[in-house]
Amino acid sequence: MCGISGFFDANADFTANRHLYEQILHDMKQSLFHRGPDDSGTFLTTCCGLAHTRLSIIDIDGGHQPMTKETDGARCHIVYNGEIYNMDALKKRLTDRGCSFSTSSDTEVLLLSYLNFGADFVSDVDGIFSFAILDERHRTLTLFRDPFGVKPLFYTSINGTFLFSSEPKGLFCFPGVKAILKQDGLNELLGLGPARSPGHGIFSGFKELLPGTYLTLSPAGIHETTYFSLKSHPHEDSYEETIEKTRFLVTDAIKRQMVSDVPVCTFLSGGVDSSLVSAVCANELKKRGETLTTYSFDFTDNHKFFKANRFQPSEDRPFVEQMVSYLGSSHHFLECSTKTQADYLKKSVDAHDFPCMADIDSSLLYFCEEVSKHHKVVLTGECADEVFGGYPWFHRSEFLSCGTFPWTPSLAPRMQLLNQDLLSVLSMEEYVNAAYDKAVSEVEVLPFENDTETNRRRIGYLNIRFFMQTLLNRMDRTSMSCGLEARVPFADKTLVDYIFNTPWEMKAKDGVVKNVLRQAATGLLPEEILFRKKSPYPKTYHPEYESLLTERLRETLSDSSSPLLPLLDKKALNLFLDHPKDYGAPWYGQLMAGPQMIAYLLQFEYFLRKYKVSIEV
Repeated sequence: MCGISGFFDANADFTANRHLYEQILHDMKQSLFHRGPDDSGTFLTTCCGLAHTRLSIIDIDGGHQPMTKETDGARCHIVYNGEIYNMDALKKRLTDRGCSFSTSSDTEVLLLSYLNFGADFVSDVDGIFSFAILDERHRTLTLFRDPFGVKPLFYTSINGTFLFSSEPKGLFCFPGVKAILKQDGLNELLGLGPARSPGHGIFSGFKELLPGTYLTLSPAGIHETTYFSLKSHPHEDSYEETIEKTRFLVTDAIKRQMVSDVPVCTFLSGGVDSSLVSAVCANELKKRGETLTTYSFDFTDNHKFFKANRFQPSEDRPFVEQMVSYLGSSHHFLECSTKTQADYLKKSVDAHDFPCMADIDSSLLYFCEEVSKHHKVVLTGECADEVFGGYPWFHRSEFLSCGTFPWTPSLAPRMQLLNQDLLSVLSMEEYVNAAYDKAVSEVEVLPFENDTETNRRRIGYLNIRFFMQTLLNRMDRTSMSCGLEARVPFADKTLVDYIFNTPWEMKAKDGVVKNVLRQAATGLLPEEILFRKKSPYPKTYHPEYESLLTERLRETLSDSSSPLLPLLDKKALNLFLDHPKDYGAPWYGQLMAGPQMIAYLLQFEYFLRKYKVSIEV
């Protein structure tokens, strides 16, 4: 994995002030150094500058970037962040065309594919990626992003110069780019957050390239092309055929994503998703005479304070221990203290450039740091719940008919803490409703589906395009902040497309949550794991954590210059801080309850200060 950034203006000559623009490229590169500490490079020509930082996974010696290739007078350059899982098939197609290769890297395969087949070749690429290709002859720059946005890519423009970067921090390296929040940005952070509308870059003028699209810039202007989107169509396989095909698609995706020139490991929670990924990896490594390394996460003394609730019914450790014994893996139990979890809230903002999933991000960032001391590549069970229907909102009628994003059924917990004058300006409920209406309008409903089935299809789409994107952002930023590459087999485009159109009576046959996945994994996992009731990523229940957060927020807001103060209703906030928090009723997703609201506000305050954000509403 890597970090990419650069700038482009078809009518410019950046070489006329080479020293300035080479320094900008250096600054962009350095801002993303955490994403690729193994190697780096820059390239500057008249109309474009490219910068790259590299985490070496494939062809460690030969994969230096920016990479340049020339075919029949066409000279192109690439900066690339990602991993390609069908490289052999792409390479064969090029070989059949007479191409030869000077490296074994997927970077070269992508660049030669572009030179030979044009930008539409990306439709045939299986992987997680964002990359930019400069075509010198035609003075064009084309940006590409993978089908589900596993890898990020932000962009903006200033005075006619187009800028792009894996993370917003790279854009701020260009002179004149400022952190400005307007009405829509505040609504994204305070109304939809920690989710974002697809393509929204939060800061004024910032956008993120949509998943499944590529963007071409040329002297004629900018053109965006969608090469992949979820399509609704009838499911024609029988139940038995569906189980068999799902088993193949899942295990095949896991095996393909093990490709690496360095050792791989897995995250193991003891749930069906991560356990299945770990089981397939362990079996493949055993064939090579190797042992899988696994990692699990928890919080110091959490067993003393854990209280089961409808969103988190059980602790992970007993199930992890069972799976470790079953796999024969080399396992590491990692724990995070309440102080570390609170301390890493700021580091999480540093990683995202926005407030994020509060302590859920901060703890995962800490765990990723620990894992990165020993590994560069990890496979995770992320995205299975979004794809196979694992969340409560797929099953409970009040969510199916709520008419809004089911992971945020009410905006009241957010709005009650905000300044009333600000709320009247933001029209937050209208903004969120409009975002929801736009999203569901993209769903193709099938004429034979009844209202309940249509609502489930819509919720399935929303989960993939909104909720899953939030978790993918979390996984990318927390892992890449320390040079760890996280892979997500359940976000395989063929698998997602197939399960998206699988009828609910198969997905949840006999009332079994994620039934299709569980049945497909029969024989690969112990029964207790196979049918374990869903329990999400762990969170701390230690009372000292809430006390610590409350103390820090009170101290932060005692400073009259705090940029967060004007946004809050101070009386309502003090009332909120004076009372114990509900750990079971989330205001976002399944985990973000009372203490996480305090943590989110701490992140928001730090975000406003760090980026010297100007609020213009």
